Parts: sequence; C-alpha cells; structure tokens
Amino acid sequence: GNLKRPPKGEYKAAGNYQSALDFEKNMMVIMPLALLAIFLILYLENRSVLNTFIIFSGIAVAFSGGFMLLWLYGQPGFMNVTVFGHNLRELFQIHPINLSTAVWVGFIALFGIATDDGVVISTYLRQRFEKDNPQTLAEIRTATITAGKRRCRPCLMTTATTLLALLPVLTSTGRGADIMGPMAVPIFGGMLVELLTMFVVPVLFCMAKEITHTKPIE
Repeated sequence: GNLKRPPKGEYKAAGNYQSALDFEKNMMVIMPLALLAIFLILYLENRSVLNTFIIFSGIAVAFSGGFMLLWLYGQPGFMNVTVFGHNLRELFQIHPINLSTAVWVGFIALFGIATDDGVVISTYLRQRFEKDNPQTLAEIRTATITAGKRRCRPCLMTTATTLLALLPVLTSTGRGADIMGPMAVPIFGGMLVELLTMFVVPVLFCMAKEITHTKPIE
C-alpha cells in the first residue's frame, strides 16, 4: 500500500541505511585521497609525471580484475567443481557479494599493492635505458623486451606470495570471516589480473620513448 506522510511530518534515514549513506559520503573523500597519496609516493620515487602515470596504470588493471572476480562470485556455476572430494564453491564460500564497506576497503588495499610490479619493471627499464641509451626504434624495442624479460620472475614471485597469503582468508569460516572474506575477494581478483602489468608497463614505457626518438629504424 501507500504510506501517507502526516502533516508537518518528515522522514529520516536510520540504521543500516543511514550507515550506508554515511559510508558513501566518506568514500567520495577517502578514495581520491588514497589514489592521490599513492600517486605522490610514486612521483617522489620517479620524479617524472609520465613514468608515474605509466606505473599508475597498474591500478586501473587491478581495479578491473577486482570487479571481474566479484562478478564471477555471483555466477551460479563459477568453480562448481569437486577436487579431491572438496567442492571448490563451498571451500571458497562463493556467493554473491554486495559492494559493502569491507569490499571497498579491500579495493583501497589493492590500490596500494597493485603498483608493486610496475615499480619493479619501470625501475629496471629506466636503469637499462640510462645504461644503453638507445636511439633508434629497433634499439628502444630491444632494450624494452630485454628489460621486461629480466623482471618477469620478481614480479611473478611478488604476486604469487600475495595470492598465497590470501588463500587462508578466502577459505576461512571462523569469527570475522564474513568481513575478511569480502575484503580479500577484490584483492585476489585484482592481483590475478594485475599480472598484465608485466606487459602494460613495458609497452607504455616503450611507446613514450618511441615518441621522443630521433632516428629511424636502420
């Protein structure tokens, strides 16, 4: 039916709904501040706005990965398989997850670690370019590929340790699991897709160098 408001009456949000509204307002401030703080820290390390934006691209990649896993958690058949007598869907407690406070806190934590691989790769790329000083397109691309290959193993090890550390959180059923689980899901999904940074950062770095090159391919 219809709810009639009495004369001079007013409605006021309360309880969980009011908490959700307050959190939404806070996130509009916290999220930009967190991203700005990460950007400033990266800039202090690189002293280059361009290089900082290249590393910062890892956050966009990881952000998409976090939402992809959240979407997969809402799909009925996702990981509905049995391995060694254990149903993976039940083991990882896969169910639809709302964008709660815990999920957004997980995204903020993801932003802080999503740039690790980019920092590792870009630092080695800068050192390689300063040492070899490539001038032609061929030299630039060769130096980029060589540097990218050298940093694959450290990036994989960094990501692997993060993912392995999150497995107990994703499979836990004890006290606090209802909060820590949704927090870990975007981090896990973001770090899986963040591996693309090993390709994105070198490509963007190479593109920036090619724009400023002066000699054609010989």
